[in-house]
Amino acid sequence: KGQVGDATQKGKSKKRLKRRRGRKVFARDDVRPEDNRSPLQGKAATAAVDLKPVAAAAISPVVPAPRPEQGNRRPPVHELPVFAALDLGTNNCRLLVAVPTRHGQFRVIDAFSRIVRLGEGLTANGRLGQPAMDRAVEALKVCGDKLRGRKIRKARLIATEACRTAENGVEFLDRVEREAGLKLEIIDRQTEARLAVSGCGSLVERDTQGVVLFDIGGGSSEIALIDLSGRRSPRLANHIVSWTSLPVGVVSLAERFGGRTVTREIFTAMVDDVAGRLATFDGRDRLSHLKASPNFHLLGTSGTVTT
Repeated sequence: KGQVGDATQKGKSKKRLKRRRGRKVFARDDVRPEDNRSPLQGKAATAAVDLKPVAAAAISPVVPAPRPEQGNRRPPVHELPVFAALDLGTNNCRLLVAVPTRHGQFRVIDAFSRIVRLGEGLTANGRLGQPAMDRAVEALKVCGDKLRGRKIRKARLIATEACRTAENGVEFLDRVEREAGLKLEIIDRQTEARLAVSGCGSLVERDTQGVVLFDIGGGSSEIALIDLSGRRSPRLANHIVSWTSLPVGVVSLAERFGGRTVTREIFTAMVDDVAGRLATFDGRDRLSHLKASPNFHLLGTSGTVTT
C-alpha cells in the first residue's frame, strides 16, 4: 500500500512538474516601446485590421481570453477569439492565424508563407522593382482573403527592411491597401528586435540566466543580448540589455557580393563585411558575461535558421 501511495505521489509530482514546465514564462511584448497604447489604438494599427470590405468596427476591442480553468468547459474552436499576425519581409511573406488554448499559449489554425523576394534589386536601385511588388501583392491578396474569412479579434500586419529603406516603400504599401485591402505598418529596427525576442518567450526556461537571440532576415539581421540574472519582468523583451540591427540579410548580402555564385574569396569577403559591422556593436562587451552564466541560451529565429 505504501509503495502504491508513493507511486501515486510521484505521479502527481510529475504531472505538476509537466504543467509547470508547459506554462508560459514570459508575456508577449505587443506594446510599442515608445508608448503604452494597444496595437489597435492610434495611427498605425487601427488599419492593421482594416480588411476591406469588412468594416473596422467588426473588430471588437481586445478582451483577455479567460483561462480554461475559469470556465466550466473549454469553448469549441469556433467560439474562441482569433488572432492574426502578418510579416512582409525582404524575402518572405508570412501569415499566422491562431486561437488561445491555455493561458499565454496559442494553436495555429491557419497559415500562409510564400517567398516573394520583395527586396530583389533594392540594393542596387534603392527602389522596389515592379515584378517584386507584383509578387508581393499577389501573396498579400491570399492573406487578405484568409483574414476576411474569419472574425479576427486582433491583428498586427507589419512590413520590415525592404519597405523601410526603399524610396517607394510607402507608395507600395498604398497599392497594397488598394488592391489587397490590407494596411501594413512599417516598423523600425528596435521594434523588430523586440518582437523577435517576444516571440521566443516560450522557449526560455525558468532557470535561464542569459540569452543571445539572432534573427537573420532577407534585408536585415537583429541581435539581442538578454540578461535574466536579476529580478524578472513578465516581458522577456524588458530584459534586453543591448541590441543591434545590421542592414545585412540573405538577399541584400547576396546582391552586394554578386548573386548566386559564391567563391571562397567572395565568402571570405562576406564574413569580413559582417564582422566589421559587428565590431561597432556597442553591447558586445556584455556577451562574455552572458556566456558565463550557468544556463545560457543561443536562440535563432525566422526563416534563415528554420529552413
